[in-house]
Amino acid sequence: MDFMKDGEFNMGGLLEAVITGGLKIGLVLIVFLIISPIGKKVITSSIQKAGKKQKISEGRSKTLEKLSINVYSYVLGFILIATIFGLLNIDLAPLIAGAGIIGLAIGFGAQGLVSDIVTGFFLLIEKQIEVDEYVTAGGMNGVVEEIGLRTTQIRSFDGTLNFVPNRHINTVSNHSRGNMRALVDIGIAYGENIDEAMKVLQQVCDEFAQNDDRFKDGPNVLGVQTLGSSDVVLRVLGHTENMQQWAVERDLRKRMKEALDAAGIEIPFPHQVYIEKKES
Repeated sequence: MDFMKDGEFNMGGLLEAVITGGLKIGLVLIVFLIISPIGKKVITSSIQKAGKKQKISEGRSKTLEKLSINVYSYVLGFILIATIFGLLNIDLAPLIAGAGIIGLAIGFGAQGLVSDIVTGFFLLIEKQIEVDEYVTAGGMNGVVEEIGLRTTQIRSFDGTLNFVPNRHINTVSNHSRGNMRALVDIGIAYGENIDEAMKVLQQVCDEFAQNDDRFKDGPNVLGVQTLGSSDVVLRVLGHTENMQQWAVERDLRKRMKEALDAAGIEIPFPHQVYIEKKES
């Protein structure tokens, strides 16, 4: 629109252009706010239905759902920005070409972006990690909450949410594939009968094996693990469902302590001996 009329600045034309442009941008933003949640719901519903039909694991379905929503948000955001610039009659190409230093910075940043996307792609294709799995990746330890195009979100056990750039994930340790090991070491006094203590502990293990569905194998008493400074350490080992090992170990320790106490078998603890010298 020409803002000059008869050699004078056309203030009315400027105001009309600003109002018209503002209304158009406002309309675009309203459409964006409506479409965004609808699209996310459609993606979630479609992936859940496809997961049930194809019998995909829940973790895999959540991974694909969060990744698809992540991609959808990026695409929708790009379309929104491009639309707004189009309404303002701003050509992006000359701006990018004319800003040499900015273009160089974008180029260096794009290298990391491409690396993030490529690494994330292989993480998904090779099924190295999935949502809700317990992993160690990028120096972080915890449960995966989301795998995105750029970052992977890992929730530590203290509640901290860590955003790890995908390019920093060089090695992945997945602790949620297969059964997990539950290991308990418990000490008895040197004066106690080792065979009797092992018998008591094995009875506790048999109770857990019969009544606790969390165990997939064992538990069993392996025998003497170490000879400590004040105790003989007996080791108990079993295999449990994923993410159940810590709770099982706590329950085992409690029950074994109770069983040893009931059998009169001493679990040693630090003692202090005071020697008083009497002066003659």
